Amino acid sequence: MFLAFAFLVPLCASQELTVAGAADLQFVLQDVAVRFQKESGTKVRLVYGSSGNFFQQIKNGAPIDLFFSANLDYPKRLEAAGLIQPGTYYEYARGKLVIWVPKDSQLNLDSGVQSLLDPRVKKIAIANPAHAPYGQAAVAALKGERVYDKVKEKLVLGENASQAASFAASGAADMGIVPMSLALSPNMKDKGRYVEVPAADYPAIEQACVILAGSKNKPAARQFMSLIKTSATADLLRSYGFDVPGGPVK
Repeated sequence: MFLAFAFLVPLCASQELTVAGAADLQFVLQDVAVRFQKESGTKVRLVYGSSGNFFQQIKNGAPIDLFFSANLDYPKRLEAAGLIQPGTYYEYARGKLVIWVPKDSQLNLDSGVQSLLDPRVKKIAIANPAHAPYGQAAVAALKGERVYDKVKEKLVLGENASQAASFAASGAADMGIVPMSLALSPNMKDKGRYVEVPAADYPAIEQACVILAGSKNKPAARQFMSLIKTSATADLLRSYGFDVPGGPVK
């Protein structure tokens, strides 16, 4: 149960805040947005996708107020380009990768990444590594376990982590390498089982958010970000498998 954020100052109800979030944050941001709207009166428009695609859209002037990336690189590059509000870069969590299969799958996950070598596995869903940090992490894990060359022809690429998870959940793929946050989501937690990919197998999925310099709603954006920094949101992130050691990441 999360406490109400009584410190929020009501803003003009006609305002709308556009928040672009990496696909692994879908359920976390929904929860935060509901609380924010209730306390502030400001509407929140949530859009989800791959961090790399949002990065390109923001560079091209997309009207986004806050950007929640699944890595640190894109926010830092936006900061270097002068496209974020100074002082708003904030590292909020670290994500985790899991191998997920439907509940009725006969595949044994006890051997972790090596489970992908089972000859019954014909398709493996991952996020597109060209622009999705979780896809990049998945490829790194496969290469770290020396199985990439053996399974690369079986990879089915989702536009983002959420689509990759949908491929696995729908049966379009035999298994998926997806964010733990989605494996624990209401859409998937009772429909399958998973095993965590060892953190040593891939670079840390450190995640950061920023307020964009072009935001027309900076006061509201700052209030939304203030909720991200609370212990209640840290607890919410942990409930979806994110690592937020010692409270919100500084």
